[in-house]
Amino acid sequence: MSGLIGGAVLRQLGAAYAFGALNRRAVAGVPCHQADIVELKAIQPAFAGVDAVVHLAANASMSAPFEDTLRANVVGTYNVFEAARRAGVKRVVFASSGATVSGYEREMPYRALVTGCGDEVGQWPMISHESPLRPSGLYGASKAWGEALARYYVDAHGLSAVCLRIGHVTAEDRPLSPRDYSVWCSQRDIVQMIDRCLQAPPTLRFDVFFVVSDNKWNYRDLTHPREVLGFRPLDSADRHRAPGGAAATP
Repeated sequence: MSGLIGGAVLRQLGAAYAFGALNRRAVAGVPCHQADIVELKAIQPAFAGVDAVVHLAANASMSAPFEDTLRANVVGTYNVFEAARRAGVKRVVFASSGATVSGYEREMPYRALVTGCGDEVGQWPMISHESPLRPSGLYGASKAWGEALARYYVDAHGLSAVCLRIGHVTAEDRPLSPRDYSVWCSQRDIVQMIDRCLQAPPTLRFDVFFVVSDNKWNYRDLTHPREVLGFRPLDSADRHRAPGGAAATP
């Protein structure tokens, strides 16, 4: 909860839920159990009496050594799901990533979209939650593994698990590069989506959703989250584009 998205969730939804935090350091304003997700026994007390878990902890570096990715994103994610199972948690909202499919950006037309040349493309096929995975780096591969783990825990243990392939959320809450005009996600859009996942009925057992803002050059399907959860982005990277339509570089 001390991270970028966790902080936004607390600011925007703090009055709507009884939040607690599992964190390596204290978080002001909420009860906080301090432990590292790589230690299953140490984190277990944080899950007692909890209805839903929003799992945001990860090593998000695309260049992190395998050992660091393994600890945080593989072992840590397993520990979160297992601790949730043992405690009888009803739902886990797993922060996956658009990095599970961003390997498509190596090729046209997606390469043009993320290099600021989207107006030259015309139309392009959207990547959906049913498209084959194409992860970028070990980080993307670790998030794909997390989605598979979520599916397993739903089937084997009866959890509800919702995987969110989140776009680029920035501390400045605006696009910071030409690529962001395709994949940027505002803070209030990701918080809206997390809220919708927490409010979804128990009949939602498992699903995967992309979460980005309403960007003109977006290539990640938002039809599915709209139809299932009613998600409609409130923001758009295009509002930050330079006059004349070119992608501005802040």
